[in-house]
Amino acid sequence: MARFTQLALGLVAATALSAAATSALADDAAFTPKEAGHFMLNVRVTDVSPDAGNSIKTAVGVDTGLKADVSDSVVPTVGIAYFFTDNIAAELVLGTSQHTITATGPGTHIDVHKTWVLPPVLDVQYHFAPKARFSPYVGAGLNYMIFYSGKNENSFTVKPKDGFGTALVAGFDYNLHGRWSLNVDVKKVFFNTKAKINGGALTSSVDLDPWVVSAGVGYKF
Repeated sequence: MARFTQLALGLVAATALSAAATSALADDAAFTPKEAGHFMLNVRVTDVSPDAGNSIKTAVGVDTGLKADVSDSVVPTVGIAYFFTDNIAAELVLGTSQHTITATGPGTHIDVHKTWVLPPVLDVQYHFAPKARFSPYVGAGLNYMIFYSGKNENSFTVKPKDGFGTALVAGFDYNLHGRWSLNVDVKKVFFNTKAKINGGALTSSVDLDPWVVSAGVGYKF
């Protein structure tokens, strides 16, 4: 969590510094505001930070004293948004990340599975100031977690289950010149998966619930 917090602060600080550095030139430069009928392409660097830590239990429900931890992953992502009105847009965010599932406990830290995850998110956003240079937004949506190309570790066999989740989003765009803008976007995704270990001898109901923190550039067309 500390790593996530540091990255989040770093992304916000970097964006703020970039905005400040360009403001002297940008204040007098024309920029394209958000408008109904526009598409916006956002290319971002994203940190996916699962908030897991659920208990690992036996098939009959006995707590083993171990917890299922899931590693962070920093990846590129792409979002494409369409503005139905000046204020209301829908965005589809695509990217894929790799994570390690680890069994942790007192004196124990064992990698049990590595997997790629494709978690497309579709959200609806409200943009508060579409005509302004600084334009914040909030929103909510759905996602679907698809686990693929899994690799078992240390003689364990693990099978996570695909499924739907929900997401909350907040962020802002800082318009630069023309159709270009800076973007900072923070999502909280709520998703639970059932992980079967060694054919069901051990199980864990894993609340991944990742924070998805992104920064990048946008282009309107």
